[in-house]
Amino acid sequence: MQKLPQSVDFALKETSPNIGAGSVTGNKLSCTYDLVEQMQYLYVRVVKARDLPLKDVTGSCDPYVEVKLGNYKGVTKHFEKKSNPEWNQVFAFSKDRIQASVLEVFVKDKDVVLDDLIGWMMFDLNEVPKRVPPDSPLAPQWYRLEDRKGGKIKSGELMLAVWMGTQADEAFPDAWHSDAASVGPDGVNNIRSKVYLSPKLWYVRVNVIEAQDLVPSDKSRFPEVFVKGTLGNQALRTRTSQIKTINPMWDDDLIFVAAEPFEEPLILTVEDRLGPNKDEVLGKCVIPLQLVQRRLDHKPVNTRWFNLEKHVVLDGELKKETKFSSRIHVRICLDGGYHVLDESTHYSSDLRPTAKQLWRPSIGILELGVLSAVGLMPMKTKDGRGTTDAYCVAKYGQKWVRTRTIVDSFTPRWNEQYTWEVFDPCTVITVGVFDNGHLHGGGGGKDSRIGKVRIRLSTLETDRVYTHSYPLLVLHPSGVKKTGEVQLAVRFTCSSLVNMLHMYSHPLLPKMHYIQPLSVMQLDSLRHQAMQIVSMRLSRAEPPLRKEVVEYMLDVDLHKWSMRRSKANFFRIMGVLSGLIAVGKWFDQICYWKNPLTTILIHLLFIILVLYPELILPTVFLYLFVIGLWNFRWRPRHPPHMDTRLSHADAAHPDELDEEFDTFPTSRPSDIVRMRYDRLRSIAGRVQTVVGDLATQGERFQSLLSWRDPRATTLFVTFCLIAAIVLYVTPFQVVGLLIGIYVLRHPRFRHKLPSVPLNFFRRLPTRSDSML
Repeated sequence: MQKLPQSVDFALKETSPNIGAGSVTGNKLSCTYDLVEQMQYLYVRVVKARDLPLKDVTGSCDPYVEVKLGNYKGVTKHFEKKSNPEWNQVFAFSKDRIQASVLEVFVKDKDVVLDDLIGWMMFDLNEVPKRVPPDSPLAPQWYRLEDRKGGKIKSGELMLAVWMGTQADEAFPDAWHSDAASVGPDGVNNIRSKVYLSPKLWYVRVNVIEAQDLVPSDKSRFPEVFVKGTLGNQALRTRTSQIKTINPMWDDDLIFVAAEPFEEPLILTVEDRLGPNKDEVLGKCVIPLQLVQRRLDHKPVNTRWFNLEKHVVLDGELKKETKFSSRIHVRICLDGGYHVLDESTHYSSDLRPTAKQLWRPSIGILELGVLSAVGLMPMKTKDGRGTTDAYCVAKYGQKWVRTRTIVDSFTPRWNEQYTWEVFDPCTVITVGVFDNGHLHGGGGGKDSRIGKVRIRLSTLETDRVYTHSYPLLVLHPSGVKKTGEVQLAVRFTCSSLVNMLHMYSHPLLPKMHYIQPLSVMQLDSLRHQAMQIVSMRLSRAEPPLRKEVVEYMLDVDLHKWSMRRSKANFFRIMGVLSGLIAVGKWFDQICYWKNPLTTILIHLLFIILVLYPELILPTVFLYLFVIGLWNFRWRPRHPPHMDTRLSHADAAHPDELDEEFDTFPTSRPSDIVRMRYDRLRSIAGRVQTVVGDLATQGERFQSLLSWRDPRATTLFVTFCLIAAIVLYVTPFQVVGLLIGIYVLRHPRFRHKLPSVPLNFFRRLPTRSDSML
C-alpha cells in the first residue's frame, strides 16, 4: 500500500516570490500588502468639468474625456448637452507597460461625424507625485484647458488628480485598467475585483400540530388530510393524518431554508387526497417570515392558530370565500442555533450558528495573496487563436472575493491580497480559477472552470508564510488535465493560542445539531436548497458571481455516483487498515520466530507487563509519544493539494469517466446503460457476498447460547462453567502468562491444522440456511 510520489507535472512546487513578507519564515513588514508583489500604476482620476464652451452648430456640448498614455487610451462616458459634467472615473495604467514620458488628457465634444476637440492638457510623468496608503487620497485640482497651439481657451476647466500608486490604493478595484483596454464599456463591470457576502441563511422549522373545522366538498367520505408547505421553490408535505375527521392531527416537522432579506412568505395549504393524482385544497394561509419568532436554543416557541382562507371559483374568477372558519394550529420559528450547511461537510469553511449572539470570538486571521498563474491553457477561440481571460475566486466563511480579470494572458499577474477572520481552525479555504466569458457584455456564455485549490487551515503552521505554486487540475471525460498553475501566498495568524487549542475540545457543529439532530436525508435536501439560494443571490450581484462558478466552488455534484471515486474511497479504507494489517503480519512473524532475538525480547516485555500490569497503559502511551516525536522529523512542510493518484484520476477508465459526467437521469444509449448496469450488478454482488459473510460470523456468536445446535451449546456452557471455576482459583497473572506463552510458542510445537476453538466456531449454525 505504499503510495508512489506524484508525477512532477502534477506536484506542488515551493516558490520564492518577491513579496514584503520576505522568506517563508514569515518576517512581516509594515505593509498591508506584504503577501503580494508590489505593482506600480499611474492613476488618473477625472472628476468633473465646468464652463465648457459650446462647439457644434446646435449650440450645445456633449463632452467626454480621453486619457492617453502612449498607445493606451481610456475614455469616459459622454453627456448629452451638458457644460458642467461630472464623471468621477479612475484610469490605471500599469507602469510595466508605460512607453511614453507624457500623459495627455483631451476633452472632446461627441459628434456624429468627427468629434471636436474642446481642450487638452499634458503632464510630465517625472513630475507626477507618489502616494502610498495609508496616506490620504490626493486632492484633485482644477486645470485650465488649452487649445491645440498651447494657448489657454476662453472658458473651460477640468478637475482631476494624477499620482503614482500601487494595487493597495483604494481606487484600484473600480479603476479602468490599461491591461483591459480592449474591453468595451459593456464588459468593464465584469472584469473588476469585488467582495461578496453570502446571504444569511436560516432554518425555518414548521411544526404542524392540528387543524379544526375543515369543510371538505364530499361529506360522505372520511377525509384523508395532509398539509403542504411552500417556501419559494421548496415544497414539503406532512404525512396523511391518521385521524380521518374534520379535526385532523399530525405533529409533524417541516424544515425549510430561508435567506435574509426574506423575500417570499411561507404558504401552508391543507389538502384532502381524493385520488392518486387528485387533491382538493381545503384552506390556505400565508405567513410572512418577518413576523416569525427567532429561536436560539431548544426551548419550544409558542404555538399559534392561523385562519385558513378558502378560494372558490365564481363566474370563472378565483375569489376568497368570506364565511369560512377553518384554522390550523402550528408552531413556527427561525432556528438560529443551527449552522445552515451550504457546502460539502468535508470542505466546510464556516461552522458558526446562524444567530450572531451565539458566535464565539475569533481565534485568528487568514491572509491570502493571489499572486499569479502560469501555463494556462487556451479556454476559448478569438480571431482564430486561443485565448484566456482569467480571474480567481476565493471562498472562506460568508465572504467571497473575486480578483480582477486579466485579459488575454496565459500568465496573468493579479497580486491581490484578502483577509478573513477565523473562528475555527478545522476549516477549508477554496480558491478557484475561471475564464471570463462575459467580457463583451454578452449574457449567453459561461465562465469555464480552469481548476481549484483547497487549503485546510489546521494543516498550516501559525505565522508562517506559505508560498507555493499549486497545480490546477480538471477532470474531463477524456481524463485528468493540468490546465496551469496558480501561485498563492497564505498566512494564518493566531491571536490566542490557548483559545485555538481549546477549540479542539468543542463539538464541530453548534450544539443544536446534537440536541435536536436532523436526519441525513434532511441535511442533504437542506444543503441542496441552501446551495441553490446562495447561487441565485450571488448571481444577482453586480458584477454577478455566476451560477456555474458558485456551484463549482461549493461542490454541488459531489454526491453523484462515480466509479472512480468509489474505488478511491475503497483504497483509502485499505490505506487506513494497512497499519493493522502490518501489525498483524509483524505479530505473525513474532509467533513463528522469524527473528529469534525480537521474539525473545517480546517474551521478556510480555512477562514484565503480566507481572506488573500497572505498566501496561503507561507503556502504550509512552510508545505513542516516542512514535510521534520520531515522525516529527518527517512532518509535512507543505500544505496538501489535489492528488491525482489518491483520486484514481490518472488511471480511470474512459467509460467510467463518461459515466461520471453523465446527466441524471441518464442521456446515454440503452446498450451503454445496460452494460453499466451489469457492471454495477457484478460489483454489488461482491459487496452482497461480503455483507453476508459478516452477518454469518455475527450469527455464529449468537448461536453459542441459543441452543440452535444443542450439542454445541452444551459443550460451550460446560466449558464456561469449568473456565469460571479455574479462573476463580487461579491468579489472573498466571492465566495471562500461560495464554501468552502458548500463543508465542515455537513453531516446533505448532501444526498446520486450524486450532480447536476455530474449528468449533466454524461448525456453529447460522441463519443462512433460512435464506431464499
